[in-house]
Amino acid sequence: MKDIMLKIVGRQVSIDSDNEDQIEFVTEGKIYKKDQTTYLIYEESEVSGMPGCKTSLKLKGDTIKMKRFGDSVGLDTVIEFQKGRRYEGFYDTPFGAIEMEVLTNDLVNNLTPEGKGSIDIDYHVSLKGLSEGRSKLNIQII
Repeated sequence: MKDIMLKIVGRQVSIDSDNEDQIEFVTEGKIYKKDQTTYLIYEESEVSGMPGCKTSLKLKGDTIKMKRFGDSVGLDTVIEFQKGRRYEGFYDTPFGAIEMEVLTNDLVNNLTPEGKGSIDIDYHVSLKGLSEGRSKLNIQII
């Protein structure tokens, strides 16, 4: 397991308007490989709105599985990203779990075998009956 620094930029675009919100933060993380799979683990922050939460990314082939867990989330949230595929799961809120559907528009994994580079994920997310939007996530190992 190797210590790394990550720069994470998340952008949310509202479907109903042209409003775009962006968050950006730098955090420490860890990277390791097991067989043909790369794992990235980092702590969320106040900036991301999820302090006390850890995020784990499992990168294998053309799929990225994101898992968020910790004291600040009552229910672990898992999202699987694969270009052109839909993923259905649950998103935890203070009021309980909500059905979630994610459609991955694009996924680019530019990580080198040495653990340098970036990951870009462009996806639509729908929280049943509450909101729908497009998100773009860029994670750089710096």
